[in-house]
Amino acid sequence: MSPLTAARVQMELSLGFHMLFASVGMALPVMLLIVERRWMRTGDRDALALAKTWSKATAVLFAIGAVSGTALSFELGLLWPRFMEVAGPLIGPAFALEGYAFFVEAIFLGLYLYGWDRLSPRAHWWCGVAVAVSGVASGVLVLSANAWMQVPVGYQPGVGGAPAVVDPAAALFNPAWPLMALHSTLSTYQSVGFAAAGVYARAILRKRHPHRADYHHLGLATAMTLAVVSAILQPISGDLLAKRAHRRQPAKLAALEGHFTTERCAPLRLGGLPDPEARLTRYAVEVPCGLSFLATMDPSAEILGLDRFPVDQWSNVVVTHLAFQVMVGCGVLMLGAAGWYVLERWRRRRTPGAPHSRALLIALVACAPLGFVALEAGWVVTEAGRQPWVIYGLLRTADAVTPVADVAGSLTVFTLLYGVLLVILIAFLRRLAHAATRQA
Repeated sequence: MSPLTAARVQMELSLGFHMLFASVGMALPVMLLIVERRWMRTGDRDALALAKTWSKATAVLFAIGAVSGTALSFELGLLWPRFMEVAGPLIGPAFALEGYAFFVEAIFLGLYLYGWDRLSPRAHWWCGVAVAVSGVASGVLVLSANAWMQVPVGYQPGVGGAPAVVDPAAALFNPAWPLMALHSTLSTYQSVGFAAAGVYARAILRKRHPHRADYHHLGLATAMTLAVVSAILQPISGDLLAKRAHRRQPAKLAALEGHFTTERCAPLRLGGLPDPEARLTRYAVEVPCGLSFLATMDPSAEILGLDRFPVDQWSNVVVTHLAFQVMVGCGVLMLGAAGWYVLERWRRRRTPGAPHSRALLIALVACAPLGFVALEAGWVVTEAGRQPWVIYGLLRTADAVTPVADVAGSLTVFTLLYGVLLVILIAFLRRLAHAATRQA
């Protein structure tokens, strides 16, 4: 395995692993605030039990996320020294501010965990607000660095094209940041909302603890509040990102759509398998003029195909297109499940005491992993679609990798680390779930 391949595999493994914990750290505190607020207003003991269970889960996931995030920071310097040399002065402020957000989150999470009987309910709830806000701030600030890699601004090129005069503020507030931050934050809410909803839907279906049905129904309702709102807003943010890609990264848009030939009234391809050699996407269902309309709101607009770009600047079209199709497919299924849940909720309000339909609960269980699948697939689209550039138009990935030959050894060590962390996480969450059930 070449050093470049090993380095890319290691970063893919690390990012894929870390994003799971980062997403929970951003979204689960919001659910905590909802149920704790309910307990403060109504005295609902089930709401208090949920808040305490979720706070413990937040703590352990935060700790594991801190370990995996620290590993990532080492990997950036060890595996991609040229990237850090070029990008460090420009993305450094984003990582520094993210560090402050992380410390604020850690401080208030400690106050939240140990303040149940030591702080007033109102003060305790506001500590939870600080955890939720700082968790989102941490993720959003990191996204500023990634957005800059998509649209590098705030520098003047020097000798060899490397940045000579830099403007860190312009890099921090780069034009790609707001939409990427919105889309990514919504994806974390959607992922965690549907995952938690699936857990409680499964508990309701199994009826192993019927005396705690209210507890499970409250958990389901709280999770679906987050899931429904994010599932509705996510397609809007995704559409805006696609329109930006049409303007700023047309080669990326062409790759994710499997669009090889420049044309007007370009079709939208659903499914299909790109064939880069033949320069066509086989087996796709084509919606006439759909891509032109979605990208520009003009069905007759011209959409650049990959034929307008040198082959050595193409991303892996097969991986990018398939990941995009997986992301969109999961999003459509979750949106359908969210709509079904809203209709059921409306029906149950008209008929007090009516249970959720078994079919809906089964659907929610099936949707439980889809948010995380879409999250990971979306990041594959973001990163694979930018290739062969690590910094779009400025630095190629192959030129940024370490010259050290033994990257495979590092890959082995980090793989073992993530394996151990995963075992610890599964064991703790199983223990926490059993403890919550016994207490319930």
